[in-house]
Amino acid sequence: MTNDLSVIRERGFNALTKELGPYGMAIFMRQFDNGSGNYTEERDELLKDLTVDDIVANIAKRKG
Repeated sequence: MTNDLSVIRERGFNALTKELGPYGMAIFMRQFDNGSGNYTEERDELLKDLTVDDIVANIAKRKG
């Protein structure tokens, strides 16, 4: 397997086209976008006050 992104992208498009056909591949690809913003900065801001104890408590609460 190669790490060359252009080769991986081409093989991926070819696999999708083979499995879904050109129209299906296009519909599949339209589901994805690059997004916007800086995920790392936003995550750090959202979670800055969260402690390990908070996480454990949330897990315990979800388990019921």
